[in-house]
Amino acid sequence: MSKLLLALLLLLTGPSLAGATEEPVAAGAEAAHEGEAEHVDWHSWHAGNEVSNLSSLQRGARNFFAYCASCHSLKYMRYSRMAEDLKISTEQLQQFILPPDAKAADYIVAGGLSPADATNWFGKEPPDLSLITRARHGGGDYVYRFLKTFYVDPSRPTNANNLQLDGAAMPAILSDLGGVQEAVFKEVESVVDGRKVVVKEFSHFELSTPGLLTPAQFDSFVRDTVNFLDYVGEPTQVARRQIGVWVVLFLLALTWMTWLLKKEYWKDVH
Repeated sequence: MSKLLLALLLLLTGPSLAGATEEPVAAGAEAAHEGEAEHVDWHSWHAGNEVSNLSSLQRGARNFFAYCASCHSLKYMRYSRMAEDLKISTEQLQQFILPPDAKAADYIVAGGLSPADATNWFGKEPPDLSLITRARHGGGDYVYRFLKTFYVDPSRPTNANNLQLDGAAMPAILSDLGGVQEAVFKEVESVVDGRKVVVKEFSHFELSTPGLLTPAQFDSFVRDTVNFLDYVGEPTQVARRQIGVWVVLFLLALTWMTWLLKKEYWKDVH
């Protein structure tokens, strides 16, 4: 169902996933997918968000409703507000995004997965993502690294684990797009409380099963998704920054005029 929805939502923006590869790939990202043996410094990966990029936000909305909306809500965002900001027509909103029993003025709530089933299957209810990029240290970079660092872990109930959030309850839902990757660890000596101990340290990823997208395409997919979540966290941030420039210019002009006025009043005082 999610793949069908993803295909339908392509009409929102026109460009296909195959063409959404213009943004640069983060350092080490291709190595993570191609299974190169050198050490992968995933801590240095950055999302490179650009909330003013309307096309990216539209693709990110498409990605969210195709892969995330069945479990995660955006309880502080209304469908109508999102459609207005992202230039999504009423017809597209009604046909591709709105659930059958929802109205445009409703807040975006998760559909398809009840809290009871989520707790039973994953151990907890999936969190609301309205403020995820603002609540987490690292913001969008945290979410970007989280979505890119899932790996196979048979010891976990979901058969997957995550480097950014060890023990994550969320399954690797994007593995059909990015592929299934194995994490390769190496043993290194470390000193703990004055004693030498051997600990596991992440080295690199090895792609065991390719996904539907190339590494560059999957990277763009994740970037667009994170960009959309960044927008949801503060929908007015672009306008705020634009207005802020004019406010600063006004204050500078007012300061200059105040200085001239002071100079005029005090010109005869010796």
